[in-house]
Parts: sequence; C-alpha cells; structure tokens
Amino acid sequence: MEFHLGTMLFQVVVLIILIALMARFVVRPLLAMMKERQDYIDQQITAAEKNRKEAEELAKQQQEALKQARQEAKELLERAKAQKEREAEEIIRQAQERAERMINEATAQIAREKEKALAELRDEVGRLSVLLAAKVLEKELDAEEQSKLVGRYLEQVGELQ
Repeated sequence: MEFHLGTMLFQVVVLIILIALMARFVVRPLLAMMKERQDYIDQQITAAEKNRKEAEELAKQQQEALKQARQEAKELLERAKAQKEREAEEIIRQAQERAERMINEATAQIAREKEKALAELRDEVGRLSVLLAAKVLEKELDAEEQSKLVGRYLEQVGELQ
C-alpha cells in the first residue's frame, strides 16, 4: 500500500468541500426546519397552556355563577315563604274579623228578635189579660177602654222587669 500525498490531499480537500456543502445545503435547512418545528411545538404548548388557563377561569366563573344562582334561588324561596306566611296570617286575620262580625251581627239579630218577641208577648199577654178581665167582669170593653187597659198593664209589666 502506497500512500500518495497528492491523492490524500485531494481527498481531504474534497472531503472538506463536501462537509462545507453539506453544512450549507443540508445541515442549515435541517437545523432551520428543526428550529421551525421547535417554535411550532413551543407555540402549541403556549396555546395549550393559555387555553387551559382560560378553561380554568371559565370553570371558576361558571362555579361563581352557579353559586350566585343558588343563592338567588335560596333568597327567592325565602321571600316566597315569608310572603306565604304573611298571606296566611292575613287570611287568618280576615277570617277572625269576619267571624267576629258574624258573631256580633248574630248577637244583635238575636237581641232584636228577643225584643220583638218580648213586645209581641206583651201585646198578646195584654190582650189575653183584657179578655180575661172582660170575662171576669163580664162586660165588654170598647176599643178605647181596651187600649187604655193594655197600656196600663204594659206599664206594670215594664216596671216589673
């Protein structure tokens, strides 16, 4: 095996040129493509992180909205319950007032009927007394005398009460 310095030198120069050409036309585009790919991956990671944060914020907002809606529903139920109680109390109060009015009216009606019955009873007792007195006296009284007699009797009955 013989080594030729010229051939070796030529092969070394060709190898250096080949390495330089590969660095220029293969490695640089490959590195540029890898850099581009790395930038794309970094953008995707950043976008995913941003989306995750937005989703967390949205979930937090939805939780707050749900909490607020529950609180509003609770307040609405409490107001409705209080309103129902007020209305029930008002209905009970009105029913009691109506019952008292009816009792008072019935009591007044009973008193009027009692007075009317007493008046009718006085008149009837007066007439019967006059008839009885007439039979006892065996004389017939005229209407004027009968009226005077009934009046006197009623005065006596009124004084007894």
